[in-house]
Amino acid sequence: MLTDPYFYAAAIPAVIILGLAKGGFAGIGILALPLMALVAPPVQAASVLLPILIVQDVVSVWAFRRSWDGSLLALLLPSAAGGIAAGFALAAYVSSAGIELAVGATSIAFALQRLWKERGATVVPPAAAAPWTGVFWGGLAGFTSQIAHAGGPPFQIYVLPKRLPRDTFIGTSAIFFAVVNWLKVPAYVALGQLTEQNLTTSAVLVPIAIASTWAGVVLVRRFPAERFYTVIYVLLVFVGAKLAWDGISGFAGAS
Repeated sequence: MLTDPYFYAAAIPAVIILGLAKGGFAGIGILALPLMALVAPPVQAASVLLPILIVQDVVSVWAFRRSWDGSLLALLLPSAAGGIAAGFALAAYVSSAGIELAVGATSIAFALQRLWKERGATVVPPAAAAPWTGVFWGGLAGFTSQIAHAGGPPFQIYVLPKRLPRDTFIGTSAIFFAVVNWLKVPAYVALGQLTEQNLTTSAVLVPIAIASTWAGVVLVRRFPAERFYTVIYVLLVFVGAKLAWDGISGFAGAS
C-alpha cells in the first residue's frame, strides 16, 4: 500500500470527484487522473483508480438500475469493445496527446453548438442519428478510454442530443462505463499494473469512493431535471478544454 501523505492529499479529492461523476454529474471525473498524476506516475495512478471505478460503477448501476436504454447499449457496447481492443493493440503507435487534443476540440465545439441551439426557453426535440454514427462514437469512446482515459466525451456527443430523461441518461452511462471498465482489466493485467501494492491502495480508498458516489446520486436527483442537460453541456466544455490543454502540453513537452 502507498503510504505517502501527499499521495492521499491528491487521491482523496480525486476519488470524491469520481464519485460525484459516477453519481450523475457526468464529465467531471476526467479531472481525477490528472490530479493523482501530480503525486504518482500516470500509469500507476490509473491502475489504482481502475478498481475504484469498478466499485463506483456497482453503486451507480444499482442506484439507476431501473432507468436505462437497452437499444443504445446494444449499439454502443460492441463497438466500444472493439475500440478498447484497438486502443490496446495500437497504444505504442498512437499519440495520446493527439487523441486528447482532437477529442477536446470536438467536445468544445459540440457542447457550444448545443448550448447555443438550446439557449433560453427553446425546447429542442430529440435528435435522430443513423446507427453507424453510434457505432463510430461507441468505438471512439472505447478507444479513447483505453488510450487516454477519455471515453466520456465521445459517449456524450452521441447520446446527449437524444434528450433522454435524466435518470435514463445517467443509468445508460453507468452501465456503459461499468462494462467498459471491466473490458479494460485484461489490458492492465497484461501491463503488470494490478499489483498487490496498487490493489491495497485502491481498497483503502473504496469507502470514500462508495460514499462520494452515493452523494452524487442524492445531489443529482435534487437537481432540477430541466436544467440537467445545460449543466452537462457546460461541464463538457470544461472537460474538452482540459483535454485540449493536455494535448497541447503533450505536444509541447515532446518537442
